[in-house]
Amino acid sequence: QVQVMQSGGGLVQPGGSLRLSCEASGSSFSINSMGWYRQAPGKERELVAEIIGDGKINYGDSVKGRFSISRDDAKQTVYLQMNSLKPEDTAVYYCNVKITGRYSGTHNNAWGRGTQVTVSA
Repeated sequence: QVQVMQSGGGLVQPGGSLRLSCEASGSSFSINSMGWYRQAPGKERELVAEIIGDGKINYGDSVKGRFSISRDDAKQTVYLQMNSLKPEDTAVYYCNVKITGRYSGTHNNAWGRGTQVTVSA
């Protein structure tokens, strides 16, 4: 199956920047998309950004113009550059990988462990 390994996060002041990374590894699957979701206390998990296999990128409305997602296909790795951070960006950020089983043809989601991002003075 697939393993999702993410790193980054931490404490940053408003207006600062952070960079997250996520690598997918394993066998017997094909990647359809990779991206990032976040969940703040008392709220549902929401899309931050995703990049689809053909290169199309989707951003959540609240992060457009501030966050940037990129992909290294050879390394099966995605990055999230977060700039101009606001206190409302505080959340646990989860890497998401959408896959298709190479032999089963079944679609599935795999998730990273999550990392805390806190934006505070």
